[in-house]
Amino acid sequence: MKTKQQGGFTLIELVVVIALLGILAAFAIPRFASLEKEARSAVTQGLGGSVRSAAAMAHGLHLATGQTTVTMEGNSVDIVNGYPDAATIGDTLADTSGFGVVVAGTSATFSKLGAPGSCQVVYTEAAANDAPQIVPTTSGC
Repeated sequence: MKTKQQGGFTLIELVVVIALLGILAAFAIPRFASLEKEARSAVTQGLGGSVRSAAAMAHGLHLATGQTTVTMEGNSVDIVNGYPDAATIGDTLADTSGFGVVVAGTSATFSKLGAPGSCQVVYTEAAANDAPQIVPTTSGC
């Protein structure tokens, strides 16, 4: 009578595979860990571009209609010196999830929630005959 020979991996083969996985993990984990900061920075830069585009679109609507209040995304946006004011610039954007907004005087600050430092976009209302200032800061992301 023939006996069946069992198949499988030897202990040496398993140890080699586990060692290779450990080496790969040692190189891969630091690369993935550093992507978090870059992701927050990219999202903040993207919001800065969205704010800039929204301000330009509101400016275009103001020029086309001549009104000091325009409607964007279903919201009323007040226009000061041809551009959105700080209190209503957030209403020009479809999505600001992940950001907190604080309005103080003539500026609005969109801060990335959960960021360890200064990871924000600051919108400052337009002065007479000038465009608004939109400054993304990613140094503390």
